Amino acid sequence: MTATNRAITADACLRALDAEFFKALCEPSRLEVIRAMIKLGPADVGDIAGQTPQDRSVVSRHLQVLQREGLAISHKEGRHMIYQLDGPAILEKLCCAVAAVEALVPLCCPGTKTTE
Repeated sequence: MTATNRAITADACLRALDAEFFKALCEPSRLEVIRAMIKLGPADVGDIAGQTPQDRSVVSRHLQVLQREGLAISHKEGRHMIYQLDGPAILEKLCCAVAAVEALVPLCCPGTKTTE
């Protein structure tokens, strides 16, 4: 493979390994919000906050981050904003990251093979 093709593959991998997406997934208090959303399904910020040790305002900020990074969606029901995880979008993002790494591994980092 040429250096140009390697660079193109590497760039695609780095785009797929979106730092902000993974950062949104990995922050411990945000993971508490994600856990609550998994348990509750569609819910408003008050219900989600009730499942975490965090204040409602903190949960609201975490929900904004999750929406911005494509992990959550919301819609209005009466006076309440209802939030839920966007499973298909999360799965697509993770599948793209896996595919990009799979394409890059043989080019730059095949690892070591052990024999038994």
